[in-house]
Amino acid sequence: MRSDNAKSGMQQAPARSLYRALGLTEEELARPIVGVVSSYNEIVPGHMNLDKIVEAVKQGVSMAGGTPIVFPAIAVCDGIAMGHEGMKYSLVTRDLIADSTECMAIAHQFDALVMVPNCDKNVPGLLMAAARLNIPTVFVSGGPMLAGRVKGEKRSLSSMFEAVGAYAAGTMTEKDVTEFECKVCPTCGSCSGMYTANSMNCLTEVLGMGLQGNGTIPAVYSERIRLAKHAGMAVMEMLKRNICPRDIMTEKAFHNALTMDMALGCSTNSMLHLPAIAHEAGVELNVDIANEISAKTPNLCHLAPAGPTYMEDLNEAGGIYAVMNEIAKLDLLNLDCMTVTGKTVGDNIKGCRNRNPEVIRPVENPYSETGGIAVLRGNLAPDSCVVKRSAVVPEMLKHEGPARVFDCEEDAIAAIKGGKIVAGDVVVIRYEGPKGGPGMREMLNPTSAIAGMGLGSSVALITDGRFSGASRGASIGHVCPEAAAGGPIGLVEEGDIISIDINANTINMKVSDEELARRRAHWTPKSKDVSGYLKRYRRLVTSADRGAVLED
Repeated sequence: MRSDNAKSGMQQAPARSLYRALGLTEEELARPIVGVVSSYNEIVPGHMNLDKIVEAVKQGVSMAGGTPIVFPAIAVCDGIAMGHEGMKYSLVTRDLIADSTECMAIAHQFDALVMVPNCDKNVPGLLMAAARLNIPTVFVSGGPMLAGRVKGEKRSLSSMFEAVGAYAAGTMTEKDVTEFECKVCPTCGSCSGMYTANSMNCLTEVLGMGLQGNGTIPAVYSERIRLAKHAGMAVMEMLKRNICPRDIMTEKAFHNALTMDMALGCSTNSMLHLPAIAHEAGVELNVDIANEISAKTPNLCHLAPAGPTYMEDLNEAGGIYAVMNEIAKLDLLNLDCMTVTGKTVGDNIKGCRNRNPEVIRPVENPYSETGGIAVLRGNLAPDSCVVKRSAVVPEMLKHEGPARVFDCEEDAIAAIKGGKIVAGDVVVIRYEGPKGGPGMREMLNPTSAIAGMGLGSSVALITDGRFSGASRGASIGHVCPEAAAGGPIGLVEEGDIISIDINANTINMKVSDEELARRRAHWTPKSKDVSGYLKRYRRLVTSADRGAVLED
């Protein structure tokens, strides 16, 4: 056992004295030591129930013959951080989480780990740590929030942001907004649509790092407590059989994840996180293959914000395994990949049927023949940009209009809410990328303002920043190279005509090469004055098409 390095032999008597100071008995020290990585805090609604999940994990580990010991991981609530400088500190925590978990796991020589994340960068950060550490590890999240109900309809956080835009447009009263405020987020859990947190928890199931139901069982269901106990038991079986994350997170497993990303209509943030996790696992995952996978993968789910269904509905319909079973009919999944159950993907999904063809469309009747995410290229984004195609209305799949250019999110929001953006416009928000932000802020406020103002089917938004999974519409992010790195998005001028064709995977500004060269000769990218962690992050971070990983 790895933990013997810290607890066995005369040389380690001083360490044993410290274990005894923790109240551990000789019997507990004789067992494998399992680290339980708790992301519990009192600021993230998706994490306020994690103390109960952690206790259940500990019981499972103990029942299976291990000694569980808890240590923490941080997490930012993207919804609370949204729309101000706090959002610069969301993506950057992914690396802090991975680094700090690595430090704790190696310093204390844990034999195995159970990761207990839930929201946003917390899940990919811990997946990165798991791949890096490569000791037996199981994931069990806190689970999704139940949908809210306003005026008899299911609603979620994206509805709340759009209500603010509707208020600015004069189509909703302050009383209406307050009703939304009090009802759209009714329980603990990760926000109830297919936003980033739920996307990553679902993809954790697909990768094979979480048990069945990890992505979809609602946070308030007792079933999740049982799941957590089984996760604690499962990691002990993994330890016995020496099944490690890199045995699970192989190149084939990441192809499965990209395939299911397309089928589920996940957040575009998955296109940042999957390459970063793969990088830690020693797998190079190029975003170029996304369109190839999308071309043959039908989109089967339209969860909020793309449609009127929510995570609780997906759970009742059979969950992620049911969607995988549908996609497996087309021979698009690698069924021989190992998982934390000790069985293959094929064994796990066998017999998992689709219980609701309105929530999970059969492969014979998909929402679209192609996947939920598209990667675009052109003279505006030579190295790529990303759009959640499944959340774009048909009339915006091809769009051409004048650029309305802003060098920060706040200026764009002011213009949208001030009525200065009109149908046909293409809003360009730059200097919000990994280096330019720094931190690559999510643009949920401007996309929601556009939708709330009634412009969702006539205005596009392009940014070198990124979008929340709650964003919908022609929201095109991750433009690479970013403006701060000299990307052509920095050369766009007010009124330039921008042409977008999502089905053709192209994005171009109708400006000649000669004119762009002239502009570049007189242009220096802007740089914001930052300090502390953001300054260090800006120096080390790579581009979004590489997953915004830090330089080795």
